[in-house]
Amino acid sequence: MMLKLESISAGYGAAQVLREVSLDVAAGEIVCLMGRNGAGKTTAMRSIMGLIPLMSGHVLLDGSDVSALPAYQVPRAGIGYVPQGRRLFAGLSVAQNLEIGMRARRSPPGVLEEVLDLFPRLRERYRQPAQTLSGGEQQMLATARALCLQPKALLLDEPMEGLQPSMVGAIRDVVVQMRAQGVAILLVEQRIDAVLAIADRVAFIENGQRGEVVPVDALRGDRALISRYLGV
Repeated sequence: MMLKLESISAGYGAAQVLREVSLDVAAGEIVCLMGRNGAGKTTAMRSIMGLIPLMSGHVLLDGSDVSALPAYQVPRAGIGYVPQGRRLFAGLSVAQNLEIGMRARRSPPGVLEEVLDLFPRLRERYRQPAQTLSGGEQQMLATARALCLQPKALLLDEPMEGLQPSMVGAIRDVVVQMRAQGVAILLVEQRIDAVLAIADRVAFIENGQRGEVVPVDALRGDRALISRYLGV
């Protein structure tokens, strides 16, 4: 098992959002976290990264308790995070944004070349400031920066939101490639067709509590569960 949430509870101040959520994501698996807006999906991601302190429970990566680490050390432990809204360093170039990813785990130089091979568009834009990129290119850069860590686990919060189809395809292809390389991937995504195309399992979350965890094959044949948890 690669990434494991053990009964994590978390929130903001006195407001509890997550209630004893347990979930595991194996190496080489894509698990999608689905739920309505406000269900706790982003809070779960931020809790894993140590950006929100846990009220109780543990986050384990390969058996090591990463929830005991300060937030800046969580990427160094091997968890890459692509937050919703990308959070790039806008005033810095593509190269400088990637350099920050490389330094986080002191990745060897060859890793940067591998990442640029995955995203040829970024090689073309290498010296451009991040804010001059299109939305899709910025998403590529945020993803590439996380991959510079050589992550064991990768968290992606709505990576395909607002992108044109060609960019969605490019991001999706890279995510599938990471799975093939044995990365454990936890994905928050509302686009049902995108989820059904790449995820292995879907974990539903409702009111901060984990609902059913269902193999994607079962959902393809019966979308009633999706309707129940998402109200679509």
